[in-house]
Amino acid sequence: MTIIQDLPATQLRPIGPAPVPADRLRRTLRRQAAGVTVITVPGPAGFTATSFTSVSLDPALVSFYVSATASAAPAVRAAAGFAVHILGRGQEELAARFARSGVDRFAGTDWTPDELGTPVLAGVAAWLTARPVLLQEVGDHLLVVGEVVDTLAREDVGPLVHHDGAFGGFTSAPGAGARRS
Repeated sequence: MTIIQDLPATQLRPIGPAPVPADRLRRTLRRQAAGVTVITVPGPAGFTATSFTSVSLDPALVSFYVSATASAAPAVRAAAGFAVHILGRGQEELAARFARSGVDRFAGTDWTPDELGTPVLAGVAAWLTARPVLLQEVGDHLLVVGEVVDTLAREDVGPLVHHDGAFGGFTSAPGAGARRS
């Protein structure tokens, strides 16, 4: 796709064939397996996301997307910090709870606030906290890039994966997974 370069990001216009319909794109993207995270911000507010990714190691930057119309979007826009919780096997219920709308996602969830009031969930495979450095509307979503300020990881928990609308685990292929330091 070619993009006209001299327009603000909110006015980018593709040149060429029309984009595929949203339902067709959604069906295609469901074929990609993704790690499952819960993003939280002060409020408390939070949601399940598979759009989390590393951006840079130096400086330490991560990103995620949230629908611009999501109930948590206003809290994300106003937050001075956020936490990303990487879920492990056996945390399907936690992922499903934070994906549901119209419920208190924190009811029955063990968490403590960090110094900014950001909920940090207990018992997850890993978490990190970050401060936003970029908020940018991209299509119907809000891109959030944050600078990582703290992390904690448990090495004894396998990942929770989302694929084709369902949660599952991951098993390494024989001989795979050599660690590099």
